[in-house]
Amino acid sequence: KRKSTKNKARIQFCNREAATGPMKLFVSEGNPHCLKVLAALEVTGVHCGVQYINHEEKVVPFLSRPSLPALLLPSGQHLFSSNAICRYFFEVNGQESNDVSNQWLEWETIVLQPVLHQALHMAVVQGKGSEVSRVLQSPLNFLDQSLSKGSVPHLTGESVSVADVILWAALYPVLSDSSLALGEHKFVRAWFDHLAAMHSCQSAAQKVLQGKAMKIYMQKQPAPQSFTQPSNGSPAESEEGERVVSEEEMEAATLTWRKGLTSCSLATERQHPILPEEGKRNILLTSALPYVNNVPHLGNIIGCVLSADVFSRYGRLRGWNLLFVCGTDEYGTATENKAREEGLTPQQICDKYHAVHSSIYKWFQIDFDFFGRTTTEKQTEIAQDIFWRLHKNGFLVEDTVEQLRCENCQRFLADRFVEGTCPHCSYPEARGDQCDKCGRLINAVELREPQCKVCRQTPIIRSSKHLFLDLPKLESQLEQWLEKSTSTGDWTTNAKQITRSWIRDGLKPRCITRDLQWGTP
Repeated sequence: KRKSTKNKARIQFCNREAATGPMKLFVSEGNPHCLKVLAALEVTGVHCGVQYINHEEKVVPFLSRPSLPALLLPSGQHLFSSNAICRYFFEVNGQESNDVSNQWLEWETIVLQPVLHQALHMAVVQGKGSEVSRVLQSPLNFLDQSLSKGSVPHLTGESVSVADVILWAALYPVLSDSSLALGEHKFVRAWFDHLAAMHSCQSAAQKVLQGKAMKIYMQKQPAPQSFTQPSNGSPAESEEGERVVSEEEMEAATLTWRKGLTSCSLATERQHPILPEEGKRNILLTSALPYVNNVPHLGNIIGCVLSADVFSRYGRLRGWNLLFVCGTDEYGTATENKAREEGLTPQQICDKYHAVHSSIYKWFQIDFDFFGRTTTEKQTEIAQDIFWRLHKNGFLVEDTVEQLRCENCQRFLADRFVEGTCPHCSYPEARGDQCDKCGRLINAVELREPQCKVCRQTPIIRSSKHLFLDLPKLESQLEQWLEKSTSTGDWTTNAKQITRSWIRDGLKPRCITRDLQWGTP
C-alpha cells in the first residue's frame, strides 16, 4: 500500500510539474538515443516543445561535455538520460513502470546497449555489416525466447509500455536495415513490425534517423571498447574457481526474471536463537566491524555492511539457515584519540557512538540478527579464552620491537598517535600505520620528522616487549589445510592467489599486543 501511494504521489508530482509551464526537449538528428525520447513523446502525447540542435551543443550547464537528448523541465532542472526521459513522459501520461518493465530497462542498459553500440559502429562506420549478426546473436536470442513464452503481444502486457518503446527504438537502426543478415527471430520480428506500423513510431523515426544523419553522428563518436561475448564453452574452459551455471538454472532464472518480484518466495520467518540445523545449509555471516569513533556515512555503509545485508537477504530467500552478526569495533588508538578530542573517557565515546551507529543502520534497514560491540564482558571472555588456548599450545612468543615513545607524555605512540613525513612519497601528514596519500603501510619508526599527535613533541625510538602469534610454527599444518580447503570449498580465484602468496613468501610472526590503555584486558 505504501509503495502504491508513493508511486501515485510521484505521478501526481510529474503532472503538476508538467502543468506549471512548458517543457522543452532537445534532440539531434542521427542520434539513436533521440529516437527513444521522440517515440515516447509521440506514443504518450505529452505536450512538450522539441528543438533540434547540433549534437555538439551543450544544453545541460553542469555537465562537462554535451549530452543529448536532454529535457528541460518547467522547474529549470534537466533530465539527460534517454531512458529517464522516456519514463518521465509515460509517468506524466499516467502510465507508471512495473517490476517487469524495470527489469527490461535494466537489461537494455546493461546487456543490450554495449553490444548494440559495437554493432552500429561495425555496420555504419567500419562497413562490416556481415559481422553484426555475431555480435547481436545472444541478446536477440534472449529477447526472442522471452517473447515466445509470453501470452501478451507486448513485453509487459496488452498495451505498449515504456519498455516496448525503449527496446524498439534501440533496435530500430539494425532491425530496419534489410542489408544486415541477423538471422531468423520470428517473435522479435513480429513484435518489432507491430510497433513499427504505429504512426507515432514511424513519425519519430522519420524525424531523427533519415538519410546519412546517423552515419555522420556515429563517425564523431568514440570507438566502442572491445566487448567479449559470454563463453559458450564447456565447464573445463571456465576460469579456476568459477562455477558454471547449468541450463536448468538459467531457465529458472529467466522465468523468475520475466515474472517479476511477485513470483519470488518469501524468506522464512526467523526464530532466535539461530542455531545450526542438520540437513540445512548453515551460514555464519558478518562484515568488517565499523570503528566506533565516527558517524557512519554512505561510503561506510556501502563499503562495509550493505553487501553483507544483501547477501543475507538472498540467503534467506534461498531457505538457508543464516546468522548475520556485526558490531562496533571499540578498542584501539582511534577511540583514544576521539576521547581526547571530545574530552570524554574511551568508554563514554564508545557508548555515545555505538548508539549512533545502531540507529543509523536501523534507519537504513540493515537487517542484522545481532549487532553487538567489542567492549562487552562476553567479548572479553571469548578473546581471553582464545588467547590462553594459544598460550597453552605454545603458539605465542615474546619478542622486542622498536617503537616511538613520547617522553613528554610518558607513553609509546601506537599507530595513530604519531604523524610525520611518509618515507615513500614525502606526504607530511602520514600516520604511524599508513600514508593516506600513497596508501603504503608504514612502520612508525620509518616516519621522517615524527611528532606526537597529543603534545606535538618529537618522540624517540625505544624498545618494547610484545607478544607475537607464532605463524611459522603453524605453516606446515596451514598448508595442508589450505590444499584441502581450496579444492573442496568455494574460494574465489583472488582469495586463493593472495593466500598462496603469503605461504610462498613464508609466514612471519604477527604482533597481537599494543602499548595502549584502551584495549581488551
